[in-house]
Amino acid sequence: FSRQATRNGAKSQLNSHEAKVKGPEPVISQIIDKLKHINQLLKGMAISRRKSLDKPEDEDEEESGDCDDEDDCGGDSSGNGGLRVKNQLRFLAGDHLKVCSQGYTCCSQEMEEKYSQQSKHDFRNAVVELSSNLQATFSSRYKKFDEFFRELLENAEKSLNDMFVRTYGLLYMQNSEMFKDLFVELKKYYTDGNVNLEEMLNDFWARLLERMFRLVNPQYHFSDEYLECVSKYTEQLKPFGDVPRKLKWQVTRAFVIARTFVQGLAAARDVVAKVSAVNPTPQGVQALLKMMYCPYCRGLVAVKPCYNYCFNVMRGCLANQGELDTEWNNFIDSMLMLTERLEGPFNIESVMDPIDVKISDAIMNMQENSMQVSQKVFQGCGQPKMLVQSRASRSISESSFSARFRPYNPEERPTTAAGTSLDRLVTDVKEKLKQAKKFWSSLPGNICNDEKMATGNVNEEECWNGSDKSRYIFAVTANGLANQANNPEVEVDTLKPDAMIRQQIVNLRIMTSRMKNAYNGNDVDFIDISDDASGEGSGSGCELQQCSQEFVFNATEVTQDTKKSDKELDASATSMGLSEAALLLSIFSFLALQRQWR
Repeated sequence: FSRQATRNGAKSQLNSHEAKVKGPEPVISQIIDKLKHINQLLKGMAISRRKSLDKPEDEDEEESGDCDDEDDCGGDSSGNGGLRVKNQLRFLAGDHLKVCSQGYTCCSQEMEEKYSQQSKHDFRNAVVELSSNLQATFSSRYKKFDEFFRELLENAEKSLNDMFVRTYGLLYMQNSEMFKDLFVELKKYYTDGNVNLEEMLNDFWARLLERMFRLVNPQYHFSDEYLECVSKYTEQLKPFGDVPRKLKWQVTRAFVIARTFVQGLAAARDVVAKVSAVNPTPQGVQALLKMMYCPYCRGLVAVKPCYNYCFNVMRGCLANQGELDTEWNNFIDSMLMLTERLEGPFNIESVMDPIDVKISDAIMNMQENSMQVSQKVFQGCGQPKMLVQSRASRSISESSFSARFRPYNPEERPTTAAGTSLDRLVTDVKEKLKQAKKFWSSLPGNICNDEKMATGNVNEEECWNGSDKSRYIFAVTANGLANQANNPEVEVDTLKPDAMIRQQIVNLRIMTSRMKNAYNGNDVDFIDISDDASGEGSGSGCELQQCSQEFVFNATEVTQDTKKSDKELDASATSMGLSEAALLLSIFSFLALQRQWR
């Protein structure tokens, strides 16, 4: 081996060929600086002592005259050399220090001030180090859930488009904008919240009914006023069966829960970021200096603070942060409640994943019941005008449904979004939320648990108690601002809570209330979506027509009215031209094929 051996020391290791070593540790560097300073002071004492021994006895006697202010002494005026010793001791005494012990010291006032700044820096770092882990947890989970929900919506839209192109072909492509608008509004609600989901879904089904009504009745001309009359009675007609009611209920609750949960993760992230940017009070800085670096001035560089002593100092310095604990725990409990909804029937994955199949079922239900629906509409909104025969024939050919439909295979659907599943995300975040409870009340203890900050409870006699290397005799103060009136280490103004902390408490309360409302399905103004009509427009939109008050259609009427429909069909086929008969034949052929495919 030809290379030379590396010299001793951290700096020399920078040139080592065999090991990569960083620079010296900050704590080691601080200790080295303190030892250098002590050595300089001791060297100065030795030089001063040698000079005093080399002086003639008469000079010594002259200098050992009466003690005055110029000599800067407070001792006696004997001429036995005591003045010089006392002057030397007064130079090493700590009466120039503001916080640390005024006994024997090796710290200057400038050093004490630097230590004061360092203690504030160390305290902030200790808080940030623990808080940053919690903040990173909420930040990363927020990104994962947000990415998952957004990609889930994208996948659902793509799946619906692919399925409807295969199923309905040109008819869907000619009317695809209304389905695109549906997903635009769903995404807008998730990101901004400025969407009334119930009204939006009601509008979607009303628009779909207008389009479908034209397709199943191509021999008629429908004015905008007529179609408006039709759309206003979507719920009473129930042309799509029970799908719109169920889907509106599921989508509304699922989106409210998903959006509120993501907002909760973001709120927790922001609260931790703001509260962890702690700025200790002047009284807190003095307590931190006394605990962390005053033992250095006594030469006790390796002696760490007693655990309970550290606990009291941290409880005092983090008194306002401790006030967060109650609202923080309530907030975490509400987040855990929402995770139950994310695992239950209202989770957004189980609602959005099959939404294309549900809408397709609704469309097929409308096709099956088109005759009964049309009759009810004609009774309520009046008989529409017939188209010219050539136009009617062309409309029939253009609106014929494709017979290439095949049932959708669930195995073809992607089972994940953003490379994961909702179940895995929820399982992970539940564990993190449980760990986050009582974070703020536990923060002082967690800081003191660091071996760099304090000794363990086993070394109660070998620790710094604020004045000496001995046992700490005071009890630990309870958590919270009010309890710090009894803190023996930090003077805390219990009548002046921190304004920023109070604002974060308010933010937590607001978000907790939102999550409880979301858990109960009350984040938006819920309208009664039971089987009864909402009563919004029992006659509106029909001023131009003579509307019937018995304007109700249920899918269960299909079997009851079969014979009646057949008779009406025969009469209609006789009275109508070839185009109308061809239309009905194509519809019934499609329905027969559809039942066979099912």
